[in-house]
Amino acid sequence: MISRAAAATTTPVALADLWALTKPRITLMVLVTTAGGMWLAGHPSAVRVALTLVGTALVVAGANTLNMYLERDIDGRMRRTRDRPLPAGRLRPSIALGMGLGFGVVSVPVLLAGANALTAALGLFSLVVYVWVYTPMKQRSPMALLVGAVPGAMPPLMGWTSATGALQWPGLVLFAMLWLWQVPHFLAITLFRTDDYAGAGFEILAAQRGARTARIHAAIYLAALLAASLLLSPAGAGRGPYLAIAATLGGALLGWGLLGLRRDVGARWARGLFAGTLLYLIGLFAAIAATSRH
Repeated sequence: MISRAAAATTTPVALADLWALTKPRITLMVLVTTAGGMWLAGHPSAVRVALTLVGTALVVAGANTLNMYLERDIDGRMRRTRDRPLPAGRLRPSIALGMGLGFGVVSVPVLLAGANALTAALGLFSLVVYVWVYTPMKQRSPMALLVGAVPGAMPPLMGWTSATGALQWPGLVLFAMLWLWQVPHFLAITLFRTDDYAGAGFEILAAQRGARTARIHAAIYLAALLAASLLLSPAGAGRGPYLAIAATLGGALLGWGLLGLRRDVGARWARGLFAGTLLYLIGLFAAIAATSRH
């Protein structure tokens, strides 16, 4: 029988481990982009906003938890993930499986009731693609990154459809921006963790075709991201200042990406790109919020 003192020390750890399964930092970033899509679309009611964010959070938490369940053995082979709750043995896999399935099952009716059928369908599609397509594909092809970027780009579109009930040009531009953004963001991670990823059995571009090829791809997607970000204004979703901010942020990030084409760059450049993509996304969505016509 566990004493009260033992329970007091183990319960917070267990709760922290359950929380970690959801990858809270990723979930928070997702909610920022979802809120950005709703804000841009026209400020829906507080109840709709709350239920959309809760439903989206459940989709993401469920997908992340199921991903951790399916990759628990692989995570144990990687330095950066071996201390996660499942590979470290602090939680039983069955707990993660039940938790992930539970979040996924609940998320759809929440989105259906709080937003609309279209948003719920997009959420379900994202969950299925992330867990049952992207997760196993990572061990088979570097193209998995492009597939995984689809559910990753869905939240701002879900925010838009929650507010409007329709697939419209500004929402699709937001989707394209997030899809393009993810490629250099995750290429950067694999560039400074190539041995870790390749050693665990993931098929990544830097290991398959070399670091320089991965850096070239990152620069190409950064150029496309800059172009896509400027399309929000022609779509009627941003005022003049947004264009200036988007061009400045995108140009600076592209400039850093082009520096990666030099042959003498290494992990330091890749870490800089990783940090730069995060700062870019925060700045861009802040600009969207500040310059929206609504």
